[in-house]
Amino acid sequence: MHMPSLGVSKFCFLFSLAFCGFLLLLLPTLKPLSRPLDLPQPQAQVKHGRNNASSKDEAEASLELGRAVRIDGGQIKGSVQTADTRNGQQKDININSDTESLNSAPKFWDTLELKDIFIAVKTTRKYHKSRLELLISTWISQAKEHTYIFTDGDDKELEKRTGVNIINTNCSAAHTRQALCCKMSVEYDKFIESQKKWFCHMDDDNYVILSSLLRLLSSYHHSQDVYLGRPSLDHPIEAAERVKSSGLVSEKFWFATGGAGFCISRGLALKMSPWASLGNFISTAEKIRLPDDCTIGYIIEALLEVHLIHTHLFHSHLENLQKLPTNTVLEQVTLSYGGYENRRNVVSVVGGFSWIEDPTRYKTVHCQLYPETDWCPKEKLYKN
Repeated sequence: MHMPSLGVSKFCFLFSLAFCGFLLLLLPTLKPLSRPLDLPQPQAQVKHGRNNASSKDEAEASLELGRAVRIDGGQIKGSVQTADTRNGQQKDININSDTESLNSAPKFWDTLELKDIFIAVKTTRKYHKSRLELLISTWISQAKEHTYIFTDGDDKELEKRTGVNIINTNCSAAHTRQALCCKMSVEYDKFIESQKKWFCHMDDDNYVILSSLLRLLSSYHHSQDVYLGRPSLDHPIEAAERVKSSGLVSEKFWFATGGAGFCISRGLALKMSPWASLGNFISTAEKIRLPDDCTIGYIIEALLEVHLIHTHLFHSHLENLQKLPTNTVLEQVTLSYGGYENRRNVVSVVGGFSWIEDPTRYKTVHCQLYPETDWCPKEKLYKN
């Protein structure tokens, strides 16, 4: 009499077991798909090979990648530019959007504006009229707040009239190793105090193309170990002595000539502190008995073992500047001009000023870059 109900209960029990087993099999397929974990991408690094014969060829063949930036700190627009260190020329890579530019370029770009750069100009009191006023009326006028002039005498009249930052280093006005290193020591300390991202040293016969400087430095990050410049020699120089645990030995290293200008990242500058800050720079220079730009190279290359990144976008009066292609002049970072012994060693640009009116060609270059300047001629300065 109770047999049918017992059979039904057994059937239900077996069915429940089967159904539960079926659900267990389905659970993996019903589980929502998990998204891959977004891991941070490795930061691209700048390779600094030892500057021997083979690595020099590699450095010459490498391209310095920069982005198109506006002096007012605007966003990327239109193209990415690469600077060929072999001939000072640049190539444009067209882009369709900011996203594409970021995907096609290194990830170590710095967000950079002029206010992030400490531009130091070294001069002497006797050149305030003949050299400095030309720079103040041209490129310095576009970067007054970020340019610091290091000299050896007060000039309140010039400072008041032009509004530039003039720093009297109280160093000797002589063009000796000691005097030059004294000024460089003050430059370094003032940069460290400034909290700016980049230290760029210039001479009083350099024209700085600010947009090119921004583009070049934006290719790196200020926290990296970056030493940018142009050697004046085709081989490393040798310090007379270097103290090591094994005794006194010679040390070979590259240095960027101060006559063309050079730039150092803040990250690297901070590492230089034991040999450069608070007067230590002068002591280091006396130890190796070399000038200021050589001492910079010694600290960075020989002591810190960070290698100079060679670039042909910086130019000094020691070069034959007339060989620089006219259509690349505005793409360089620094220009220079010959002194009294070679007045015609200047960049080959012609236009609104005669050679008598503009013997350095700086006015011509400036008006090409900033045609709205009130003293610039209104007609086109030169044709490519």
